[in-house]
Amino acid sequence: MITGSFLKLSYLLYNTGMTLHSPSFTIWSTLIRLFLACVSAGVIGYGRSQRGRSAGIRIYMLTGIGAALSIMISLYLYTMFMGPWHPATETVTLRLDVSRYAAQVLSGIGFLVAGSIIAVEYRHIEGLTTAAGMFASVCMGFAAGAGFYECVIVALILILITLNIMGTLEIQFKRSHRNITIYVELESLEDVDELTSLITERGHTILDIDVERTEKIKNRYPSLILFLNLSKNRPSHSEVLSTIAELPYVYAVEERIS
Repeated sequence: MITGSFLKLSYLLYNTGMTLHSPSFTIWSTLIRLFLACVSAGVIGYGRSQRGRSAGIRIYMLTGIGAALSIMISLYLYTMFMGPWHPATETVTLRLDVSRYAAQVLSGIGFLVAGSIIAVEYRHIEGLTTAAGMFASVCMGFAAGAGFYECVIVALILILITLNIMGTLEIQFKRSHRNITIYVELESLEDVDELTSLITERGHTILDIDVERTEKIKNRYPSLILFLNLSKNRPSHSEVLSTIAELPYVYAVEERIS
């Protein structure tokens, strides 16, 4: 396996003095690796908790520490099996693929990130960015546990840029696009024909209509989701929403941005 070859290469380079990142496990090297994994993952988790996401700072910190521990255990076992324990393992013909520790962590993290992905109303899914961020923090923990500090710093910067800056740019791009998804609550589904006629008269194309509720339930009115392709004169999304909101039989209108 590639991971096993990497571990073997790291050990050989260490024995020949050709590595800047020593795999020796002193109390200080262990502290630095775990602390870096904890802090870097915690920085990402803090940003997500500020946005009210389900996976907050503690979950990110724990996943980062766990990932660092797994790769450190892998490196430690390989160092011991190729060093002090080598005569004993040769005697009993023991073979161990220590790369499986890190590989199984990636498999296990799938169950954790799956729990952060939920389907909500309006054919909308939430938690995908949180799940991707958790996966990235785990991989960052691997790098910290392996002593690849430069990788952790660069990855942390790129992840923070992606989560905090690119999200705003992505929303702006989608709001300038001709395709738009609109959630609408109506007084009655009998008003759908009049609503769709108004939309088509404005030069917009209705790609699809998905009815969410067919009748009033408590304080929730009948609702539907409109998938539109706006006219070529490119009106702003806010203009389209305002036009629909001004209709007397419309009780709520909202653009859905996934």
